[in-house]
Amino acid sequence: MALTIESVVDELHELAPDAPMSLVSRAIAHGSLMGARGNSGVILSQILRGLVERFPSDGGVEPELLASSLEYADELARQAVVRPIEGTILSVARAAAVGARHDTSTISALVRGARERAKEALAKTPEQLDVLKQAGVVDSGGTGLVLWFDALCHVVAGDELPVAPPLGSIHVHVQEQAVTHHGDVADLRYEVMYLLDADDTKMHAFRETWSTLGDSIVIVGGEGLYNCHIHTDAIGEVIEAALDVGRPREIRVTDLSDQVIEERWVREASLSPEFDANEPPPPTAVVAVVVGEGVGRIFRSLGVRALVQGGQSMNPSTADLVEAVKATGSKQVVILPNNKNIRPVAEQVDALVDEIVTVVPTNSIVEGFAALLAYDPDASAEQNVESMGASASNVVAGEVTQAVRETSTDAGDVLVGDWIGLDARGVRSIADSVAVASNKLLRELIGPSHELLTIIEGDGATTANTRRIAEFVAEEYPHLSVEIHHGGQPLYPYYFGLE
Repeated sequence: MALTIESVVDELHELAPDAPMSLVSRAIAHGSLMGARGNSGVILSQILRGLVERFPSDGGVEPELLASSLEYADELARQAVVRPIEGTILSVARAAAVGARHDTSTISALVRGARERAKEALAKTPEQLDVLKQAGVVDSGGTGLVLWFDALCHVVAGDELPVAPPLGSIHVHVQEQAVTHHGDVADLRYEVMYLLDADDTKMHAFRETWSTLGDSIVIVGGEGLYNCHIHTDAIGEVIEAALDVGRPREIRVTDLSDQVIEERWVREASLSPEFDANEPPPPTAVVAVVVGEGVGRIFRSLGVRALVQGGQSMNPSTADLVEAVKATGSKQVVILPNNKNIRPVAEQVDALVDEIVTVVPTNSIVEGFAALLAYDPDASAEQNVESMGASASNVVAGEVTQAVRETSTDAGDVLVGDWIGLDARGVRSIADSVAVASNKLLRELIGPSHELLTIIEGDGATTANTRRIAEFVAEEYPHLSVEIHHGGQPLYPYYFGLE
């Protein structure tokens, strides 16, 4: 919703201060359509489009027109959703439209009535959706819309904007579900979004096709341009449906699965070439052991010649490392094991190949990142080991995962399903949520000399939890710079590296 509004603001900034209402309305409708992200963002764009569609080309908006526009916005929002669900932003939008009719004597009275009914509807959302009731929260999309009405009352009636509560006063008592490790990921694994240039007369057939391909379907727009959103497993069919009616563009596909087993990832990972075979090999190449496609991409960007899939529970064999060393084509090779269990295997490779092989004893992915910052392909393997090892030694590494068995640690007793923060010494934090376990771990690891925190998101990481961690660091350690990368590693939602 924030990104949707930001897109609207960007379009409005392009207008002259005295732009007529017609241009303002067009900027709001187009900006919200082009910038819409996710379910609530797409629905919000439809609400904004409906709100301004009947505004005059010039002049002001009278109470009666604003009330009818809010009703029309509610209608369009529901039309955009293939399977409307109560207890969401849709319920809040409808309540606001009803509240706007309560008193249409003035614009101020109208918007205040809309806001109050919206707030009442938001408070009822946990009664309408069990998932909200279990979590002890109200609907987030509805919350965003109430804030929009707060802003409307601020502009129109001069009401004060709500003050954000202090971070420390927010408590969500939710026990995150323990992960069930099995071979199949959840249904409807992917979120697909795209803009669609299409013939309006063909959109009914398009909606019918999409209704058979997934859920959380939202289609907004008109006059030849639509913003389309769906959760699905049939990515190809979802995109092909667009080709039948028009031209899709700006296609975005997001993996929604929360967990992927490391063994399955390693066994099924694509082993496509990591380098152009036509390029001459460097004098000294790097072979790195990685888990997670995002981690692999980052390592390649830092100069790694060959990747070997592996991790804590799926250590690569000596043969895997030997094959990777030979594949580099270089006479000298540095191996980054990135796990203490893999180091002994890596140490065996030099005696099994004709190449000169050295090992930088990295125990984690973040240490591997740091080591690569000192990598010089023109220097010898021995020189690289010295410089890369020194760089890696400057990193304090940590990681967060979920306990699969009960145990006792120096940090306390661990139960199955607890989230635990680890460093080289063992368990350092225990909590019932990822964010809390991460923040407790960082409090144990961060020292006064640290300048940079690298956060690597894995499967199970969420935007909300990453934000909670980043906000905690900004509040408690304002001197610390933060970099966030998507790694995609299974089982560990977050890797941390402090330098």
